Amino acid sequence: MKKIFLVLVLFSNMISAQTFITENFVEKWENSKSYLLQMAEAMPEEKYTFKPSEREMNFKEQIIHILDNMNWLSETYFTTTKYQKRDFSSIKTKAQVLAEINTVFELARTRVVANKTIDFSEKVVLFGGPKSKLQILNLMQDHVSHHRGQIIVYLNLCQIQPPKYVGW
Repeated sequence: MKKIFLVLVLFSNMISAQTFITENFVEKWENSKSYLLQMAEAMPEEKYTFKPSEREMNFKEQIIHILDNMNWLSETYFTTTKYQKRDFSSIKTKAQVLAEINTVFELARTRVVANKTIDFSEKVVLFGGPKSKLQILNLMQDHVSHHRGQIIVYLNLCQIQPPKYVGW
């Protein structure tokens, strides 16, 4: 009887994980990608090197930082592949930035969605201490939002109307 109960509990956790991914994560992730693409499209290419102060990243560096972080988190915590840092230095043009946004968002989404057995309560090692995989997924989303907020400020400082907010 205990074995049957354990199997049922494990199965229900897998169902709820997949339900969370398909009903929450995917829609929010796709909208996040779309919103970032709109911002990247709004900024003229000649202003991709704009930064409000010397201590800040420029506009393009903000986007590359977002992509690098989501690539690291999604590969490290949602695959069995050993993380390989990508070299984004060859990205020079606005068109390349836009293409890379699509590529890396899709890659991160695929890694999460393809992982059919995610246990969101599983603790993993992160520089800030042990975190659950759900916290890692939230970190991916929060990190994008944080830097996207900085990009909105950059657009405003360049007198460019940011795109209308996309939440969920």
